[in-house]
Order: sequence, then structure tokens, then C-alpha cells
Amino acid sequence: MSDRTIISSADWKRPGVRIPTTVLHVVLLLLLIAVGLLPLLWLAKSAITPTQDTLQHPMSLFPNGFAWSNLAHAWNDVHIGSYFVNTIWVTLGEWVVQLVVATTGGFALAVLKPAYAKVVSGLVLATLFVPAVVLLVPLYLTILHPPVIGTSLLNTYWAVWLPAGASAFNVLLVMRFFQGLPTEVFEAAETDGAGPFRLFWSIVLPMSRPILGVVSVFAISAAWADFLWPMLVLPNQQIQPLSVRLPAIASQTDLGVYLAALAIASLIPVVIFLCFQRTFLRGGGLGGAVKG
Repeated sequence: MSDRTIISSADWKRPGVRIPTTVLHVVLLLLLIAVGLLPLLWLAKSAITPTQDTLQHPMSLFPNGFAWSNLAHAWNDVHIGSYFVNTIWVTLGEWVVQLVVATTGGFALAVLKPAYAKVVSGLVLATLFVPAVVLLVPLYLTILHPPVIGTSLLNTYWAVWLPAGASAFNVLLVMRFFQGLPTEVFEAAETDGAGPFRLFWSIVLPMSRPILGVVSVFAISAAWADFLWPMLVLPNQQIQPLSVRLPAIASQTDLGVYLAALAIASLIPVVIFLCFQRTFLRGGGLGGAVKG
């Protein structure tokens, strides 16, 4: 039995329904391509176009040939490669910290279920209503004079990694997913003698690949595009990521070279998404089984 749709199979056979619907689908597809793909294509074209051609004929296709040297200048003169490595470190650290905090926090609140779980989850939810800009000054002062450590974290990647872990949204998202997992599996594992760590590592995490993919997408996207906080806590230009350095060098760099640098910076997340889209979007099925 086929799934029911808005247009029935009998209506679809009528030319008066099939033709307008097909035309509408094509028009919507072209609009989506124009909105989502054309800006990236224009950026890629401008990256290898002479600056004067970009200024005088922005929509023309290479009226005076190519300028492949833009890419070389962007890599060597603008040092886009060094800033790219910095961005990788920032993104990797934020991703790991957010996964660790979200999964362990969600596991404690949803699976272990201590007596104060509802109070803690309510407090975590309440932090979502606090504007991030309000926390900017106290968070900066904490990084400048961290408790216990006593040494400033400025100009270290820890100043970016640690605050990224305090994501209430990710904790609540993972907690809700864990609450939907079959409790019979947890009970069976506990009956077999599995402790909290074994339950978390061997049972819960293998069943949580879909939500781990979702949190990874959020973490990587936010880390790659974050500008304000890295600019505040990483004043040393040598360790700043692309999101901070590219706006800073815009006024000092030739337009063609700058667009080439932007194209290189934009290409990496696109390639990462295309390579891992199955993992990110589809995830894996729920592993494990209920023991009888």
C-alpha cells in the first residue's frame, strides 16, 4: 500500500493537475538553487577573476581571463593557511567539549535520574532565557581571572573551548533524546551488572548516533562562524581563526585576493558537509535490542 499524498494517483493522471504541479516543482527547485547555490558560485568565480573585472562587470563570466594568482596570494600573503589551521583547532576543541558536556549532562539527567534531576533541568532551561550579551562581561572576567587555576586563559584556546561547553540547548536536546530510548535496555544492562560508566559508553552512546550527528552539526557550524568571543579572548593575531582575521584584513587586501580568501574559507565547511552529510542528516539506526 503506497503512502497517501495531497494529490491522489487518480488526480495525478489528469493533465490539468499533473502539468501545473510539475511546473511548480521545477520553479521551486530553480528558486532554491538560485538562492542557495548562486552566491557560492559567484564567490568561486570572483576568486579567480581580476579585481577590475569584478568591480566593473560583477556578473560577467571572465571578460578578461582568469586570475589564478589570487588564490596563491590569498594562501601565501594573507596567510589563509595558518588561520585555517587555527580555525581547525578552535572548531575541534569546541566540538569535543560540547559533545562531552551534552552527552554526560543528558545521561545524568535522563538515564541516571537523580532526585534533583527536575530542578537541575529546570535551571538549565532557565539559562536559555538569559541573553548571551548579558553574560559577556562576567564570562570575560572569569576567563581573565579564572577560579582555582589563578592563571589567565587569554590567548589560549581553552578560553574558547571551555565556554562553548556551557550550551544549555545541547544538554536539553540530548536529554530529550535519551529519555526516548527504551528503558528496558538500561534495565537489562543493569541486571547484567553494568555500572553507570559501562551503561553510558557501551549502551547509550552506540544508540545515540543520530543526536550526536545533530549536536556535531550545531557545534561545528557555530564554532566556524563565531566572531565576537574569539576576537575578545584571542587578541594575539597569530592564533586567531578565520572568522576574526578575514574581517580585519578586508581593508588592507586587494578585493580579488580577499574574495579568494573568502572562497577558500567557505569551501572547507561545504566539503565537510558533503563528505559527512549521511552521518549528520540521517545518522544511524538505534542499536541494541531488548533482551527477552
